[in-house]
Amino acid sequence: MNQHDHGNELRFLGKIGVDTRFLSLYRFNIFINNQRFSKFTRKREEQFLKNYPDFQIHRSGLFQRLCTRASRVLASSIKPREKILVPDDNSCTDFALKILLEPYKRKYGIQILSGNMVDFDPAKYDSIAMATTLDDEAVHVLNRLFNGEKMDVVHEINTHERDHKLIYPLQNIPSSWIVEWIENLGHECEFSIQTNYELETLIFLGNFVSDVRENILKSALFISENSIE
Repeated sequence: MNQHDHGNELRFLGKIGVDTRFLSLYRFNIFINNQRFSKFTRKREEQFLKNYPDFQIHRSGLFQRLCTRASRVLASSIKPREKILVPDDNSCTDFALKILLEPYKRKYGIQILSGNMVDFDPAKYDSIAMATTLDDEAVHVLNRLFNGEKMDVVHEINTHERDHKLIYPLQNIPSSWIVEWIENLGHECEFSIQTNYELETLIFLGNFVSDVRENILKSALFISENSIE
């Protein structure tokens, strides 16, 4: 994922009292996942930047919301020292997955592999991080509903790819959050989503119900888990 292993920077951060389990390091950037738990105060930021002036510190309430939602999934879906493949396609979700998973190298001792899946020996990784967002889940549910099919959700029906577990860090995160966060960093972010009736319906409903994506997923999970047909 990153040519820089950040070993020196991580040791310095620990030395000045910062909990790096709540930071994401990527190239010359530090993203704060949880302001309070990281203990990365402005004073400690000044100390760090005096020694590493090339770095940029990102404090974003929106990014912390992304991290909170991703953590609810990752806490129960990954194991210590797991080797996770993040398919590299230079997309917004690819970038988000790398940043959101990075602190779990310290929390759980995981390894992150990034690249084209065909270039990796299947025996070298345990699981695959999927780019499925909350929007994808909601569109899938609407598709099943409109076609009169049994209700299910993507992250429960697609759990394995051959012998590899599939994990869904973005399943509770709206695509719009990812777009806004990345564009706030000064980068362009476009989702290549094919327009369809389900997506148009979702966007329409979102104009009237702020949590429509979350509610659609919750309803589908309830129906699926209780075998309601």
